[in-house]
Amino acid sequence: MAFVLAAPFAWTQPRQSAPIQSEAWQLVQLANQSRAADGAGALKWDAALAEAARRHCLRMAAEGQLSHQFPGEAELSARAQSAGAHFSLIEENVAVAQNPAAIHDAWMHSPHHRENLLNPEVDRVGIAVVAGPMGLYAVADYERVVEQFSPKQVEAMVAQLVQSDGVAVQGDTALARAACAMDDGMPRANSGPQPRFVMRWQSAELNQLPQALKDRIATGKYRQAEVGSCPTKEQAGAFTAYRLAVLLF
Repeated sequence: MAFVLAAPFAWTQPRQSAPIQSEAWQLVQLANQSRAADGAGALKWDAALAEAARRHCLRMAAEGQLSHQFPGEAELSARAQSAGAHFSLIEENVAVAQNPAAIHDAWMHSPHHRENLLNPEVDRVGIAVVAGPMGLYAVADYERVVEQFSPKQVEAMVAQLVQSDGVAVQGDTALARAACAMDDGMPRANSGPQPRFVMRWQSAELNQLPQALKDRIATGKYRQAEVGSCPTKEQAGAFTAYRLAVLLF
C-alpha cells in the first residue's frame, strides 16, 4: 500500500504573551504533519496545557528519568486543571532524545504514543522541552478542549436545542435551576402549571440533548419547557463538564 505524505506546512506561532520555544513548536508542526497524513485535524496550541507540560518536564529533567507521575506529584488531569486547562479528554506523551525530530520519531514508533499523537478526538496540545542529563526531555499534553460558558450562555444553547425539537422554552429559569441542584425529585412551582417531567444530566458537550429527553419531547405531550444550569456535582478526575436540568410542562 502506498502512502502519500502531505506537503510541509508553514504554520506560524499563535500570538500570546510568552513565545513558544522553538523545539516545542517544531514538535507541534511535526505532529500536525503526521495527523494530516492520517486524516486527523490539526492541533491548536493551548498555553495552559503547555504550562502543565513545562512543570512536569522540569521534574523529569531534574530526576533524570521518564515518568508520567513522580512520587508526591499530582496525576495528569489534576496538573492540567491546576494550570488552567478545561477538558473532557486528556493524554500525555513523554520522551528524551537529542532533537525534536528524534523525539517525534520515537513517539511515532511507539504504538501507545502514536495513538495519543494521532487521536482524532483531541484538538489542543501543549508541549515543553527541557535540556537534561540524557538529552532533550519532552512532554506533550493533548486534550479535547471544553469551551467555557456562563450559566446564561449554557441555558441559551440548550434552550435552542429544545426549541428546535418543537417545544417552546420559558424565559424564567428559577424552577429549572432549583431542579438542577436537586439529586432527585420534582420541584414544585408556587403558582401556575406544574412540571410533569424533569431531566438532569452532566456533560462536556452542549451540542445535543440526552436521548431520553429527546424521546420524551417526541411524544408530543409537552408544549413548554424551562432550562436551568447549576454547579456540577462531584465527578472523577479534574474533567470539565456542565450540569443542566430541563423541565417539561
